[in-house]
Amino acid sequence: MIGGGALATAAVAGVVAVAVINEGGGGDASDASSESLPSPEDLPSSSQPEPTFKDDAPPPPPPEDFIADSERDKAPLTSKTLFPTTEMTVKGRTYERVAVKASTKCGSAAHAGLGPVLSKNDCDAIYRATYTKDGQAVTVGIAVFEDTAAAKAVKKGYKPNLVALPGGDAKDFCRTVECRTTVNQLGRYAFFTIAGHADGKASGASDKAAVRAALDGSEFARQRVYDRGEKQAAEAAKES
Repeated sequence: MIGGGALATAAVAGVVAVAVINEGGGGDASDASSESLPSPEDLPSSSQPEPTFKDDAPPPPPPEDFIADSERDKAPLTSKTLFPTTEMTVKGRTYERVAVKASTKCGSAAHAGLGPVLSKNDCDAIYRATYTKDGQAVTVGIAVFEDTAAAKAVKKGYKPNLVALPGGDAKDFCRTVECRTTVNQLGRYAFFTIAGHADGKASGASDKAAVRAALDGSEFARQRVYDRGEKQAAEAAKES
C-alpha cells in the first residue's frame, strides 16, 4: 500500500521644468533660467494629476473551507462533477476513462477490509472511475463524508481495498491478484486507488508502471476535490 498524504497604491505626479535654449540667441544655459518657467502651483489644476487610491479587495476564502463539511460544500456532487472528462491527465501522462459508477452503498465498492471502515464513519456515497494507459488500469474512488473528521478517521483506519471497476480493455483486473493501492484525504473526502495490469496479471511492489498509475490516480482525485473547493471559493468572492 502506498500512502499519500493590494494594498492601497498612490500615484503622485510631479512637474519637471525643462529649460529650452534658443540657439540663435547666443546665450548659455543660465540665460534660460527656471525662473521664467511656471511653477507647478501656477499650472492649471487639470494638468496636475491627483493621487489615486484603490481599496484592497478581500482575498477569496480558502478552498479548504468549502470542502470541510456538508454545511458549506453545496455545489452539485455527481460522477459528472467529479469526473467531468473522458481523460485523466497528470504531469503530462494521459489516461483514458473506460468506466464510471456512483453508489450510496459504499460497502459495495469496497472489499472486506475497507467496507467496515467506510460504514463506521457514515460514508454518504462513493464515486469510482477507471482509467487505462499502456496496459495499466487504475480505479479511482472518492468517498464523501459529513465532515473532515470522519474522512481523516477513514484514512487513519484504512484497510484494503477499493473494488476495481472493470471497463473497456480492463475487463477483470485487481480481483484476486496483488495490485498497488493508495489512500489519502482532503476535507470531507477520502480517496483511494487500486492499480495493476489491465489483463489481470499481478502487480508487485517492483512494478513501477502500476505504482505510477496508482499515484497518478491519487493526485488526480486530490486535484478534483481541491478544484471543487476552489470554484466555490471563487463564487463566494464574487458575491461578497
